[in-house]
This record gives sequence, structure tokens and C-alpha cells, in this order.
Amino acid sequence: MRSPARTRTLTRSPALWPLLARGAALSPFKRPRAGVTAPRTRLVLPGVRVDLGRLAAYERACGFGVGADELPLTYPHVLGFPAAMRLMSGRAFPLPLLGLVHTSVEITRRRPLTATGTYELTVYVDDLVPHRRGTEAVVVTEVRAGGELVWESRSTYLARHRTTAKKDGPAPGGQGPAAERAPLPVLAEWQLAEDVGRRYAAASGDRNPIHLHRLTARLFGFPRAIAHGMWTVARCLAAYGPPHGAPPAAVLRAEFRAPVLLPGTVAYGVEGSRFELRGPGDRLHLTGEVLPLD
Repeated sequence: MRSPARTRTLTRSPALWPLLARGAALSPFKRPRAGVTAPRTRLVLPGVRVDLGRLAAYERACGFGVGADELPLTYPHVLGFPAAMRLMSGRAFPLPLLGLVHTSVEITRRRPLTATGTYELTVYVDDLVPHRRGTEAVVVTEVRAGGELVWESRSTYLARHRTTAKKDGPAPGGQGPAAERAPLPVLAEWQLAEDVGRRYAAASGDRNPIHLHRLTARLFGFPRAIAHGMWTVARCLAAYGPPHGAPPAAVLRAEFRAPVLLPGTVAYGVEGSRFELRGPGDRLHLTGEVLPLD
């Protein structure tokens, strides 16, 4: 039986740079392995207001129109990310922050969120689950307005290590491995500049060095900087359809299949509710779908 969760109320959103530094310093002392348990702490941040300047920078970086009162479907992830980082960089989190890979995200929006609203955020690690390449942490972010749950997300982050687990999680929609599907019809080809990661980092606060410069990315085994996974999802949503890319009440599911190197070229494909990004040689970077919430 799992122990009861502790709730800790924050007075302000944590600063990301100190959390990145703490996570980096503690990572060498954490050995990812099977059988570890998630910390039982829920962080609550009340009275959250959107910084309209940062929102506009985010909208420009991701390709959304600027100035609408409705928040993009993906933007609350930015609001909750510092609290998620506080949990994942802490001593109680058993997986090393360095090397964690964002593998999937599922977002449920029950109604549109306004840019001028006031919200309460709750963030917690729901579980640590076996994966055939290691262990995945399931991080949940909830957004409430007037006590009502209006938005929530479940992100998975993979720590690689030796394991006896036999399977990955399902592809979006539960239809088998997305890598085996035929490419979707291509609607656009995007030339991605070398500074995409820096522009998104400035807007979102996520300044992981793998996204910023070629030299810092090489320290972690990448030949060049890579795009943020959540930037790729947001960029697809911006191109998907109506303003901010989704119905008013919607479910978004996306899986990050391979990093997008910067600079680079990607093909954006769409068919029905599904979308994807592919690189040269049909290499699959991202699969996803957007569905109306019943």
C-alpha cells in the first residue's frame, strides 16, 4: 500500500536555473534501477496569473497567432513545468534528472482557459512504471479555476537502464507501433533554424542545455542542439486547424519518437485526427492525435 501523499503549497513558481543545477549535481548519486518508488508529494501553486509578455513570446516561437484571449492547449504545461522540475530535481526523486527523456504527453482540456484568468496548479509524480528500456516517471499537472478541474496532463519521462521489462507503452490511439505506419499526407515542410531551442527556452523557461547550443548538446551525446519535444507538439497544433489548433474541449496525445536536430528540415503530415513530424528518410520524430472530449 502506498503511503498518503503530502501536499505542499508554494508561494511562487520555482526558478528553473537552480533546479537544473540541483538536478545535475544530484544525478551522479542516483542509480536508475527497477523497483524504485515515486515521491509522495503534491505541489500546489495557487493564484497563478499568466505573464502576457511571455505568452506572446511563446505564441510567436510556436507559430500561434498572438493576442487571442484563449490560451493554446499546450501552454499550461509551461506554467506547471517549474513545479514538475522541483519534484524531479529533488533528493526524493529516485531517477537522475540528467538523461531523462520526455517520451509522451497526454493533455485533457475540459474548457478553454483565458489568458487573463487566475488558476491553481497541482503537480505530482503519479507513478514509476517499468519500460523495456528502463523506468518511466508519470508526472501529472492539474489546473483548476474556481475549484473546477479545467486542464490536466500526464507526461512520461524515461530513465534508461538495464531491465527485464518486455514492452513499451502503446502508440497514440492504441493502434500498434506508430513507427510501422505509413507516412501521413504531408501538408508542409518546415526549415527549422538553429536558434529554435533558444527562442522556445526564452519563452518557456526550459533552458536544458541539450536544446541551446551545439557545444552544450554534445556534452550529452547529441551532434547538434535538439528541439524541445513540447515545441514540436505546439508547432504541430499551431498548424493543425482552428485557432490554437484544437476543439474547445479536447484530448491531445503525442509520443516523441526521435530527437529533431537543429538546424534541420521536417515534414508535417496530417490525416483526420492524427498528425506527425518526419525527417529525411521518413525518420519519425513525433506522432499525435487531437480528439474532441466527449
